[in-house]
Parts: sequence; C-alpha cells; structure tokens
Amino acid sequence: MERANYFDVVIVGGSYAGLSAAMALGRSLRNVLVIDSGLPCNRQTPHSHNFITQDGETPLAISKKAREQVMRYPTVHFLDGVALSGVKTVEGFAITTKSGDTSMGRKLILATGIEDQLPDIKGFDQCWGISVVHCPYCHGYEFRDQRTGILANGDRAFHLASLVNNLTDKLAILTSGPPTFSAHQLASLKRHGIEMIDGSVVEIVHRDGHLENVVFDDGTRTLFHALYAAVPFIQRSEIPVALGCDLTEHGHIKVDSLQRTTVEGVYACGDNSSPMRSVANAVAAGNFTGAMVNSVLTEEAF
Repeated sequence: MERANYFDVVIVGGSYAGLSAAMALGRSLRNVLVIDSGLPCNRQTPHSHNFITQDGETPLAISKKAREQVMRYPTVHFLDGVALSGVKTVEGFAITTKSGDTSMGRKLILATGIEDQLPDIKGFDQCWGISVVHCPYCHGYEFRDQRTGILANGDRAFHLASLVNNLTDKLAILTSGPPTFSAHQLASLKRHGIEMIDGSVVEIVHRDGHLENVVFDDGTRTLFHALYAAVPFIQRSEIPVALGCDLTEHGHIKVDSLQRTTVEGVYACGDNSSPMRSVANAVAAGNFTGAMVNSVLTEEAF
C-alpha cells in the first residue's frame, strides 16, 4: 500500500460526530482521513434545534459550515464515497470504499450512524423528520399545544407520553393493537387525560411532509399536527460488526466511557453508539472521541 494512503486515524462517517472528531484531531496535527457518503439520516429534517448557537439552523447548513471549518486544518483530508469494508491489519485498519479506494489508519473512528426502519405506512417516509418525529427535545417545542399522536405501545409509548404531555394537552397514543400498559401506567395516562386509539395506522395524509390526518384500518381519519414514532433501526454500516465490534441489546455499538469499542483501536461516536440522537450530542461525542484517540496516539509515541 502506498504510504500516501496511510493515516494516523481514519474516520468513517463525516457528519456531525465524524467532523467534530476530525477537528479535535486536526488541531493536534494528526494526519486524518474522513470518508463520507454525504447522506446524513436527518437530511429531510427542515431545522435543527436544542443546539446552542445553531438553534433553528438547517442540518445541511450546520454540516456545510462544519466541513468548511474542518477543511482549514491541513492534516485533515476528505474522501467522498461509501466505505464498504474494513479489516484489521498489522499496522492498523484498512478501509475500502465502493469505488475501490483503500486507506489505512493506525486507529479507526466509526461515526457511521444508523438507519431507521420505517414502517410500511403510506406517507410515513415523506413526513419523517418533518411532522413525524422521534424526539421531543429536538422537535417538541415547535408542536407545542398542537394535536399530537404517539405511534407506539407499552413502555416506549408511556415514556414519550410523559415527556410530550408537558408540551401539549391534546395528546393521544396510537397503539396499533391492544394496549400493553401496566395498571400503574394506565392509571397515569387516564389521570392526564391521554387518549388511546388501538386501530392500525394505514396512511398519513400530509402536505409536503406536514401531517394533516392519520387514517386507520377501519377508514376513520383523525386530525393530528405531529406524530412521534418509535421506529426500530439497524447499524447503517456493516463494518462495525465485520470487525468484531459488539452491539448492545438495543443495537448500538457497545462503547466504554472513553468511546472505545470492544475491538482494540476502534472507537465509535454519534448515533451508532448512543440512544441520545441529536446534533448537539453527536458533536460532543465526536469532540471527546477525537481527544481520546489523540491521547492514545500520544501515549504510544511519547
């Protein structure tokens, strides 16, 4: 392999966590390669919130500005492409992209994100991130005092309801079947006047992603302005598992307090390793991970 393709650190994923890690490493003069496909999971979301100094900005604008700032550091390099495979080598890790480019890094940071598994409901994907959302901290304020639904059941629905109830009293849980709440949970939901609808959702009627009505399997339509949905996810990249990184019971990459995975020399940050899905959290995790990797490289050489 040509030494031009050898880096101190290869970062797979150049969204918020990956760029933040790259900045921390670039400021320590580490030779870094960031590989990114340019398709962040929040690309359809119109505005990013709960991120101080960037509240209300578009995710694309934040990402673009971040990349421009990181590119000012001459030891940070970018490769636009999809990382397909990764293997451990004597010198570190080799990452190969879809176009056939192979690059080596002494350390590897996975900022690969996750991929939501959206339900087969007409209109759902067009509304995802706009009016069908996942997080009250990211989106709740914008839908305060509006008619809101929670598409979930059991513990997940109860948790979301407890948070959203503080933002609106026009709240209903769409269980898509018999409710699976405990007696205590049912009593609490009733006490707060939270409606339950057990019909299955078959369509989301919207205008340019903005929800208007939810259609149920019996043909009834109910007005909603926002819908929270707890959807499953998978790791967006197959590289973590292929390298041997353990996953948690929920499907995140398992990391310790220093963002180390279960494979020595491999670190992870952002949505792929944290249930706290937000731009602010990804930036913080990336910054910390970059510092931890730099510390290890320093200890190995000093």
